[in-house]
Parts: sequence; structure tokens; C-alpha cells
Amino acid sequence: MTATLQSHTHGSTLVLTIHNPQHRNALAPEIYVAGIEALIAAERNAEVRSVVLTGAGPTFCAGGNLQRLLANRQHPPEVQADSIEALHSWIEAIRSCPKPVLAAVEGACAGAGFSLALACDLVVAARDAVFVMAYVNVGLSPDGGATWALARQLPRATAAQLLMLGERIDAPRLHQLGLVTQVSEPGQALAEALRLAERFDTKAPNALASIKTLLNDAADHSLARHLRDERDHFVRNLHHPNAGEGIQAFLDKRLPQYR
Repeated sequence: MTATLQSHTHGSTLVLTIHNPQHRNALAPEIYVAGIEALIAAERNAEVRSVVLTGAGPTFCAGGNLQRLLANRQHPPEVQADSIEALHSWIEAIRSCPKPVLAAVEGACAGAGFSLALACDLVVAARDAVFVMAYVNVGLSPDGGATWALARQLPRATAAQLLMLGERIDAPRLHQLGLVTQVSEPGQALAEALRLAERFDTKAPNALASIKTLLNDAADHSLARHLRDERDHFVRNLHHPNAGEGIQAFLDKRLPQYR
């Protein structure tokens, strides 16, 4: 069975589903390409206000297909390098997408699947979901921005424990650490993520895009540079029609209708 990325809309939310159940939704290059194309389409479609990434069936994503990785050892190194570049392009597309991207995680979230979840703005995970950076357990180092994300979001010793020992960690613990936004009952991660996405759907898209950009840039900018960026985004958004609608709706004590 070919690995695919299936898509459908739920209201104003685009739902992307990693579909490779025979291999626990293991990733493949065709999924990376489809993911980038889907996010480009979502960015251009004003009717789409948010994106949810999930996996088919009881598993979010088992990461890379080990059979494919083993076969790639017989090819020139460039073959695997090109595959990783495609994955990284998808990771960057998730991070830079101007619309909120949420992960809905059930079951196993391993390797590059964990990296995908870390790239999303918010993560909803079932209580019994298990996350693992298993690369070191098969003699590999991480990809997909895992070391970058964990080093920024966790104490170094905690990140080292996950990455260097390849230990499993459950959703409630990741919630305590701040990497999981919301814990759901088993089987309800997608439903909870969609409910959360509906809240984004009521916000001004241009303001959300600015906030996401500012969050992405904050760690790498000086305070002076970041203050300038905040000023520029604020002024630009103030003069956007949505600010007029939002301010007037607040004064009128009604719900705003953003475009």
C-alpha cells in the first residue's frame, strides 16, 4: 500500500491525515511533497483558517520506514540526503505557514513523526499517546529539526535524556513540560484539535500570521530588533480592515466578523 497524505475540510479547518497504516503511518518522500503542496494551497485559500495534522487509525506516525532506510544504504548518500531535505522543507513549511497548524496525536509519535508534532503550533495528544525520539536506538541521529526544537523548549538535560537515551515519554508528562498543549481521552485527539481549531477560526487571520512570525523569530533576534518588528506588525495590522472590525465590534459589544 502506498503511503499517502489524505486531506479533507472540516468547517474552516484543513485536516491532513498521514495514511500508511500497514507501516504505522511511516513517512515517505511522497508524503513530504504532498504536505508542502497542501500547506501552499491552504495559505492561498481564504476559506481555510487553520490546519490539523493527524494520522490514520490508532497511530500518529512511526517516523521513517526502516526498510526504506536500510535499502538506501545501498545507494549513494545523496539519495538519503535528498529525502531528508524534502522532509525539512515540509517542516519549514509548517513553521512558516501563516495559519495555525495543530497536531492531533493518537498512539505512537516516533522519530520524524515527533519532529512533525514539534513543528506544529499546538499539539493535542491522547492521554495514552507515547512519544519517542528513537533514532539513537537504531544507531542514528535525529532529523526534522528535533534537536533544534527540543533544545529550545526543554532544559538541556531533559532534551539530552530524550534524544541520547531514546526513552519513551507519555503525553501527560509532555503536557507538564509544555510541549503538549492539551491532553484528550484516547480516541478523541482529533475531535479536541478540531474544537481548538474552531477557536482560531474566529480570530483575524492577519493578526495570527503576525503573531506566528514574531514567535518564530523571537529566539534569534535581539530585543531591539524584535521591538522594531513588533512595531511594524502592529502598525500594519492596525491599518488592516480587520482591526477596524475588531475594535468596533468590541465597542459595540458584538462578535467580530473577520476576513
